[in-house]
Parts: sequence; C-alpha cells; structure tokens
Amino acid sequence: MSDPKNSNAASESTPHLRTVRSYVIRGGRLTPSQQNALEKLWPIYGLEIAKGLIDPEQVFGRKAPLVMEIGFGMGDSLLQMAQQNPHKDFIGIEVHKPGVGRLLHEIADKGISNLRVYCHDAKEILRDCIAEQSLDCVQIFFPDPWHKKKHNKRRLVQSPFIEALRPKLKLGGTIHMATDWVPYAEHMMEVMSAQAHFSNAAGAQNFSLATDRPLTKFEKRGQRLGHVVNDLIFIREA
Repeated sequence: MSDPKNSNAASESTPHLRTVRSYVIRGGRLTPSQQNALEKLWPIYGLEIAKGLIDPEQVFGRKAPLVMEIGFGMGDSLLQMAQQNPHKDFIGIEVHKPGVGRLLHEIADKGISNLRVYCHDAKEILRDCIAEQSLDCVQIFFPDPWHKKKHNKRRLVQSPFIEALRPKLKLGGTIHMATDWVPYAEHMMEVMSAQAHFSNAAGAQNFSLATDRPLTKFEKRGQRLGHVVNDLIFIREA
C-alpha cells in the first residue's frame, strides 16, 4: 500500500478528472439532530480530504474488504449494508449536509464501527485520498440523471471518470450502479461496455437482476410511481 503520509501520491498516478460537477448542493435546513451530529460526531466518523491519502487499516483498525459508496443521500441503504456486512468496511461520500448529519447520528445511535464518511466532491476524494488497488467495490446508486440533453455532460458516469476510478479498484473489484432513469441506464451501459478493462458480470449488454443491495428510500418512491430500476455490475479485469 502507498505511504499514507504522501497526500500527493494519488494525484501523481491518476489523471485529474473533469471539473464539471455532477451534482448541485441542494438547500434545506439541518434538523437539530443533524446539526448536533455534524458538530459532535464528525471528529469520530468523518474523514477530511485535507488529510490526503488514507490507510484503511488505520482508519478502521483492521484489514477487511473495502466498499465505497458515492452519493449515499440520506444514508439509509448504506447504513443497512454496513450493519448486514460486519466483515466489510464502508466509506460513504455525500455533499448534502443533512444526509451526512443524519447518517452520522445513525452510526452513533446503532454503534456501527465499520462505516466512515466524507462530505466532499467524490472526484476529488478519489484523486487525493484513495490509494490504488484499495477498493473492493464502488457503489453508485441513483445518481442525478441530468435528464435534459444539454446537461448530460454533468452525469457522473462518464468515460474519464471510470478511467480514473479503475486504478483505485483491486483486480476483480466491482463497480455496482443503479438508476431508475432508463436513458441513463442505457448511457451507463454504453460507457461501461466501452471500457476495455472491465467485464459485465451479467454478460454483454445485460443488466444485473440479482443484487444484494437494500432498497433505498428513493427507489421505493420510484417503484410506487412505476419506475423501472436497472442495476449494472462490472468487474475490473486488468
């Protein structure tokens, strides 16, 4: 593993990602519980980009499979996954502070030790804080689909992003995506199928039918509205 003290190591070995943001920081007031969690629990469960490259074994106090989720929303499904998989360690990334505050509160309330949180741009976290071949899985569930064609360039899942993400995954590691917007699912499939170093776990051009991820609050709402959810799982082969 790279020297965790060298915060520039990831930047030197990984090309800088596009500066176009794939998200808009939404408004919304913090509840007293969320604000309290951010103030008191962040020093315990929060991770800072300013500290540079992390050593997962130091962060979690053990060596275990490492899963990173980008954009966990309010954190319900990520929390459930951490609870159901105590043999794995999880890092969540989210820019929406109410969601971060809520997840911090739940981590402490339920005594979860295998989950840590970043509140920052995921592209910068990957570039500056994640060592090469340190992740077993990256999860991207229900990212903003940017429906309008003129905004499609803001979608997180683009070839330059996947190319920069690839070296962070271990060989055999996976990218698991899900969306309820069919045009975005098709876009994801096109982007991932064009990656020479990944294979589709479900077979070429197939969406994954059986996954072990919990339903998100967003997904449940979509199902009530009749939305079709598509999952994609791709494996790093080289």
